[in-house]
Amino acid sequence: MSNTLPPARVRLADFSVSAFVAGLVAVMTGYTSSLALMVQAGTAAGLDEHQVGSWIWAISIAMGLCTLALTLRYRLPIVVAWSTPGAALLITALPGVPYAEAIGAFIACGLLLTLTGLSSHLAHLTRQLPSALAAALLAGILFRIASDVFTAAEQDALLVLSMLAAFFLAKRRSQTMAILAALGTGCVLVWLTDGSTMPDIDWVPTQPSWTVPAFSASAIISIGLPLYVVAMASQNLPGLAVLRADGYSVEPQPLIATTGLASMLFAALGSHGVNLAAISAALCTGPGAHPDPGRRYPAALTFGLAAIIVGCFAGPLTAAFMTLPTALVMSVAGLALLGSIGNGLTQAMADARRREAALITFMVTASGMTLWSIGSAFWGLVAGLLVLALNSRPGS
Repeated sequence: MSNTLPPARVRLADFSVSAFVAGLVAVMTGYTSSLALMVQAGTAAGLDEHQVGSWIWAISIAMGLCTLALTLRYRLPIVVAWSTPGAALLITALPGVPYAEAIGAFIACGLLLTLTGLSSHLAHLTRQLPSALAAALLAGILFRIASDVFTAAEQDALLVLSMLAAFFLAKRRSQTMAILAALGTGCVLVWLTDGSTMPDIDWVPTQPSWTVPAFSASAIISIGLPLYVVAMASQNLPGLAVLRADGYSVEPQPLIATTGLASMLFAALGSHGVNLAAISAALCTGPGAHPDPGRRYPAALTFGLAAIIVGCFAGPLTAAFMTLPTALVMSVAGLALLGSIGNGLTQAMADARRREAALITFMVTASGMTLWSIGSAFWGLVAGLLVLALNSRPGS
């Protein structure tokens, strides 16, 4: 089956346990790795608990609806998430800025993303990206997350080693059940050792809070423009590279325009913007979701539905998510990404002429460096393209 053409319709036969688990792991990874940043940014800006809850509600509903709409439209695993680097940027950018003006800056960022999606230059840019560099970028993005499995062993060696053993033992019989075996083993061990105590939670649906936006040049320059650059450089371009590296071909303009429009619509409720996912997407687009690329899109549907449910109960579910041991979350996410990393490195190193450029792309991306508030994914791509250009010069 060609990955460039979606199936004619959603089929019940395409749904599988592995895709369902991959979607849940993607949601778990996204929330547990970024919620702390959003809470910290809200606290630094002087927002109250209700405003932070509305922020998480808005961004969850926006990314869930976009993921469902785009996945159903193209029958491909297209995952939309918030910008984690953007949330980190807001920790220092929000303090001192009136909240209404920050909302106005979020709207300005969404408008820029929408206009970018309507431009033909983005499609041309993504088509010119060498596949070796796209694959190396994917492997580099995922490497740091996957390597956290071994860092997690420092926190709880018994938990991590047991999950590793369960994963590889189950993989001998069924690759699609390996992650489920590791997750189940981890949850059972946590329950037996009482490593996590669930607090008393009031399961009341979150009520969103509307803020009338105000627009100021200073807020747009200090918040809106940096958010746009970070969203494009650290999220959208890597997100498109993830899709391409896993064999999915889709025009980028509608994807970017959709996320930009959703960012504008949900900004007044607190959302700082949604964009194409990279790490969460790789969990849904890789072989861990299903060996058949044509049957991986249900993982994205699971992700979208789970994000909406989390949004409806943003307050109580956030508390529940935060009680999971970090070692368990890091291990599940890392193991789920092994297949994607292996495929990415294989594709990146296959072309001897571009192997050096691909290696530089991988190394810079995996380093996690940040320069001018732009993450390593963008700089890894820039470095790889520069090396490729230098190596292709006459006489080189």
